[in-house]
Amino acid sequence: MANFELKTPHLASDGIIKLYDEKDVFQGIVLIQRLNEPKGIAIPGGFVDIGESVENAVIREMKEEVTLDVKIEKLLGVYSNPLRDKRFHCVSCVFVCKAYGIPKAADDAKDVYIYKLEDIPFEKLVFDHAEILRDFIKDFNK
Repeated sequence: MANFELKTPHLASDGIIKLYDEKDVFQGIVLIQRLNEPKGIAIPGGFVDIGESVENAVIREMKEEVTLDVKIEKLLGVYSNPLRDKRFHCVSCVFVCKAYGIPKAADDAKDVYIYKLEDIPFEKLVFDHAEILRDFIKDFNK
């Protein structure tokens, strides 16, 4: 029998947070400035812990990174291109979420921003987050 080390991709959950005010008016989406490499603007998210569902992970990560309690609306998609992250193979389940309140940068977020869809700085996004947000905008405008 072959002796080998089992390797599997890292699993992440990311959340596109649609932020609303107290009158339920859409304010924009929440993006972060990453504290760690690779630096740049990103969709908030992080790795799924052992024993945790991807749904619970995105709820936890949104609270940890931008201090918002989110409600998952739906799964936007699973992004698994082995080249999407320069560090290692990482598969991300991207959820569309809804939240109210004022986000604050915490944990792995250096800063937090609220962007109207037409103002998203695609050229500053890391990983494949430009592709993900373009998919979200297509879906949002349906």
